[in-house]
Amino acid sequence: MALKEIRVGGKIFEISYEIVGNGNKDIIFLHGWGANKEIMKVFAPYFKEFRQIYIDMPGFGKSSNKYVLTTKDYAKIIDEFLKNINVKKNIIVGHSFGGKVATLLKPDFLVLLASAGIVLPKPLSIRAKIKLYKFLKKFGGSKFRKFFVSKDVKEMSENMYETFKNVVDENFEEIFKSYNGDVIVFGGNKDTAVPFIAVKKQGELLKSKPIILNGDHYFFFKNPQNIQIIREKIIERLK
Repeated sequence: MALKEIRVGGKIFEISYEIVGNGNKDIIFLHGWGANKEIMKVFAPYFKEFRQIYIDMPGFGKSSNKYVLTTKDYAKIIDEFLKNINVKKNIIVGHSFGGKVATLLKPDFLVLLASAGIVLPKPLSIRAKIKLYKFLKKFGGSKFRKFFVSKDVKEMSENMYETFKNVVDENFEEIFKSYNGDVIVFGGNKDTAVPFIAVKKQGELLKSKPIILNGDHYFFFKNPQNIQIIREKIIERLK
């Protein structure tokens, strides 16, 4: 593991990362919200012919963040970081929130794993919960925040909670549509966070038929069969 300090827009970030291998092509792995680079390192044994770059995005793992950010901010930070360590955007594999960041980085080859970015109607129970919290907040009910916020942010700092609010319901349809590089879209058949309807829509926007694998939102984690399929599809596309 290494740490690199970078400055973007007058803000300083310490980025924790790890480089595995020394191949001719760079493949970058970006984790989802609430995760870190360790979860993406399950791919390491399968891409030995590449130079693999695993990154903790700001506010996750061992990378610092004291600010309220947007997804575009994350893309700018990671872009500057990659330039700083002389890594090319040959291939970027992004999971969930990392898929949105990966798309904004406009790599030569984009691999999306259950990427966020398609906004679906919230269930009635969630809408009622949001409405109740907004009502209580008017009367000083912010102290009840821990009972209402997503489990993804319950233990996070205030700035990361505000960041979460910035990124959670972004509509990336136009951004997906404007990407013109090579792309593969993967989804999990038991994923409730990014269900099939969202993955299907991504595929339509990116003009790439989705590949649906067996599993939930983390269909690649500790699942050698699915990782092998992801590897085979990437290698096949590179030929």
